[in-house]
Amino acid sequence: MDEKELIRRSQTGDGEAFGVLVERYKGKVFSLAYGFARDRVAADDLAQEVFIKAYFSLPKFKARSEFGTWLYRIAVNHAKDYLRKNRSRLRDMSIEDVGEQRLAAEDMSQEDIRAEEERRALVLAALGRLPEKYRNIVTLRDVEGMSYEDISRILDLSPGTVDSRLHRARQKLREKLAARLGYEGGDNGL
Repeated sequence: MDEKELIRRSQTGDGEAFGVLVERYKGKVFSLAYGFARDRVAADDLAQEVFIKAYFSLPKFKARSEFGTWLYRIAVNHAKDYLRKNRSRLRDMSIEDVGEQRLAAEDMSQEDIRAEEERRALVLAALGRLPEKYRNIVTLRDVEGMSYEDISRILDLSPGTVDSRLHRARQKLREKLAARLGYEGGDNGL
């Protein structure tokens, strides 16, 4: 069944059709929530809450944008609310709080895997210390891989603002990583 039909059926209260939409988007919504919350339990809760909000908001969905963009907009707004309510906890987060990242690459040595996990933890911790407007842009573009146009619609910003904030966010992220790792300037692989 195509997405438009699933949406139409979901809008009339078909729980099975909505279940199919949840299955299609649950990984992306969880990933987005995790990018904001940086905590698996909180991300799982956020993702569930996003789908509940989406379900009750479906009658208002007019298909002026793609369903995924609309759902991501709900997810970003909900994650922002979560961050506002939990700001003090996030401000005090350390590298140890980021959590262990699992890698799927089977051909990597244990040493390479540990080095990659440490690098990811450092990047996530530095990302967590960025101001919200920069963290949101980097999460959507570099973690979620969204296009500038989708980010523009989700955050209700012009594409030029998305571009300039992304540039500034990456610059700030480089500075934070350089300070943490003890080197200066240059292209640090970001």
